[in-house]
Amino acid sequence: MVLAAEEVQSPLIPPLPELVIGLIAFVIVFGFLAKKLLPNINKVLDERREAIEGGIEKAEAAQTEAQSVLEQYKAQLAEARHEAARLRQEALEQGTALKEELRAEGQRQREEIIAAGHAQIAADRKAASQALRQDVGKLATDLAGKLVGESLEDHARQSRTIDRFLSELEEKAEAAR
Repeated sequence: MVLAAEEVQSPLIPPLPELVIGLIAFVIVFGFLAKKLLPNINKVLDERREAIEGGIEKAEAAQTEAQSVLEQYKAQLAEARHEAARLRQEALEQGTALKEELRAEGQRQREEIIAAGHAQIAADRKAASQALRQDVGKLATDLAGKLVGESLEDHARQSRTIDRFLSELEEKAEAAR
């Protein structure tokens, strides 16, 4: 018993044959895992690292492309604004020119209407003067015939008398002005 008691080992240290068998089993399992599982793990890790690096490169490329597209957009926008300003200025100039043209046309039409009115007034005045001359001549002849007591029916004599009378009236009217 004493020997058996002395041979009782510490519960923390396993017996030597178990330790050797455990160590051999560990080396076999570790070797198997190192041969089979470790290359697959490394392969997956490499693929993942490449995917991440590729994603970063793709993101940088996309950012560069987006920046170039933004610059193109800004250039097109500036060009469109410049074109709009040019078109606005051109329309303003055309509007001003059209307004001046319409104003000149209106002035020309006004002058034509005034000239036509003056011509019409002159024609009406001339027609009225002739009608008045005839009426005054006839009235003067009738009055003279009544005063003289004889008929002044001779047309040529009437015309001369009337013309002379009206000429004298016009001269007096012009002298009075």
